[in-house]
Amino acid sequence: MLIAFNALAAPPDIKLQPDTSKLRPSKLPGYAIAMQKCAICHSADYVNYQPPGMTQTQWTAEMAKMQHTYGAPISDDEVKQVGAYLAVAYGSAKATDANVIAASTPAPASPAPPTSPGAAATPPAGGASVNVQALLASNACLSCHGLTQKIVGPGYHDVAEKYKADPQAQSKLEASIRGGSVGKWGSVPMPPFAALKPEEVKALAAFVLKQ
Repeated sequence: MLIAFNALAAPPDIKLQPDTSKLRPSKLPGYAIAMQKCAICHSADYVNYQPPGMTQTQWTAEMAKMQHTYGAPISDDEVKQVGAYLAVAYGSAKATDANVIAASTPAPASPAPPTSPGAAATPPAGGASVNVQALLASNACLSCHGLTQKIVGPGYHDVAEKYKADPQAQSKLEASIRGGSVGKWGSVPMPPFAALKPEEVKALAAFVLKQ
């Protein structure tokens, strides 16, 4: 009886194996997007579970499912770019295929609306032209970080508190956002956001430090 009670009172400590899977490197732009956004929700093992030899059309359809069914924070262009990368890295396509090249070429940005004659262009406050709220939404930042509370990663207020006396805070946060990190706030890794522009990384780091 005593042995049975002790067994119930002290369940075994279960330790999961660390996630060591990595996406296959590529020079295609879809690789950087996959590293940045797909790793938010799952490891690269998910890719290995798919049938081998999938076509670009099949991989693109899989990415569209992630976007529309599961709410992955990726645009229509990114769906095509990641689909092309996965088809080359894990499927039957080649980087020199015309369809891969076409899908990997981002659509040109829409031109800015013209200003009224004689009106001076007024830059946003602080000289920044980055919409931080849009960046937070499009990269699912608030799915892992609350402004004041921990979700998967630390709350932004806690990050700001940790670095408030550090003169290198801005550059350190920019490095973490751009290159990812692990071990600073626990064992859960933060994926790299290497596809972000330098001004976007700078704006995000500054936003976190103001919380």
